[in-house]
Amino acid sequence: MRAYIRRALVPAVAISAVLLTGCSSEGDSTDAAPKQEPASEVPIDPADLPEKSPSSSSPEAPVVKAGETKEFGVGETDEYGENYKVTTKMAVTVEEAKYVTPAEVGTTNEPERGQFVRLTLTLKNVGDAPAEIMLYGMMQWEDADTAAQDASTLEGVGEGPELDTTYKPGQSVTGTIVLDVGAKGGTVSYVGTEDPQAKAAFVVELPTS
Repeated sequence: MRAYIRRALVPAVAISAVLLTGCSSEGDSTDAAPKQEPASEVPIDPADLPEKSPSSSSPEAPVVKAGETKEFGVGETDEYGENYKVTTKMAVTVEEAKYVTPAEVGTTNEPERGQFVRLTLTLKNVGDAPAEIMLYGMMQWEDADTAAQDASTLEGVGEGPELDTTYKPGQSVTGTIVLDVGAKGGTVSYVGTEDPQAKAAFVVELPTS
């Protein structure tokens, strides 16, 4: 009897294991989350996209001719060189733009780039905060055929009132700066702006003769 009972238990255990396995498989298939079909892509018309507005901190640099006055902003960025903001306003008047010879600027040196031009400018702080202006090393000349080139020269430096200084609100200076440009005509740009989006603070249009 004991041997018979022992043999009978084996099939019973095997059957129970099969039944449990089957139930588990059925439960997994029932509980599995249904597959979601990918959303269909809807084509977007580029005309429906919002237009990007130009940065309010980088307007076009004013172009000034002899006898004209234009205003330009002076500002600063944060410690990371970003988030530029205008802190004050300056006015620039081009009193005269004259091509000169080496003798007229007190030198025997010929211009390295082609032509000396003497600008007589009046700079005035018309804003509410101090502004630092540094023209030397920050003036670039270009024309239709030549890309922007540094126009700085030491000729004529130190003669008359100094334009490179800090202007408090209401203060102004009228002085001259001699530049070495490639040819007559073209423009000279003051690129000493803190605005990372701006190419220049102001531009002087030079005469063709």
